Amino acid sequence: MAGKESRRATYLRWAPVAAIALAGAVLVGVSIQGGGDKPEAAPASQATPADPAKAEDPGLAHRKAGDPLALGKPDAPVAIVEYADFRCPFCAQFTRETLPALVKEYVDKGLVRYEFRDLPLFGEESWQGAIAGRAAARQGKFWEYLAAVHKAAPAHGHPPLPRAKLIAFARQAGVPDQARFERDLADKSLRTAVQSDAELAQQFGLNTVPFFAIDNVAVSGAQPVSVFQQVIEQRLKAHNVR
Repeated sequence: MAGKESRRATYLRWAPVAAIALAGAVLVGVSIQGGGDKPEAAPASQATPADPAKAEDPGLAHRKAGDPLALGKPDAPVAIVEYADFRCPFCAQFTRETLPALVKEYVDKGLVRYEFRDLPLFGEESWQGAIAGRAAARQGKFWEYLAAVHKAAPAHGHPPLPRAKLIAFARQAGVPDQARFERDLADKSLRTAVQSDAELAQQFGLNTVPFFAIDNVAVSGAQPVSVFQQVIEQRLKAHNVR
């Protein structure tokens, strides 16, 4: 119990689309209606953000070298943390349409560190998808696997991810050792890793995906690339990079 309370004190207590103060750090919430996915059918609300340039980085990113669920330099000035579900159509939209642009413009130039977190919200197959992603990550193919799953995702609804599909996506992603991948799907330590992400998200009060922390600025939903660019530029300026 003490460990959980310590983590609550260390990290922000989040509620989606809200501005919250903790230890002097401001969380800025941004949302576009219909741009996110959650178990409840209630639409996302609008929020008027504070000044992202004044928000301080609370250190939510792990910034670990060699993290297979991360892109970019560990010491990049701006860090983005994404919470997502493999079965979320809005997460898939972001992966297909927005992430490549951000990687080219910021990650590849050493300006942004991008880290993925699992938040499975839509049943056991969401959990199995997350576990499969981590199984692919063990062979250095996480991002290829995520891209394969999200490329096949429909515009609406939560696509089924039975075991046969998960294995087929591994072949599409170029996971080299298929037998190892299939064994790893049953590895309890991978489920534990997914659960760790999900539990921390629950502590923040998150119940919608995709959800992003750009340093200390919260962005909810698969918003246009211009929204991400605006916040990133403001954060870079805050870090005296621009």
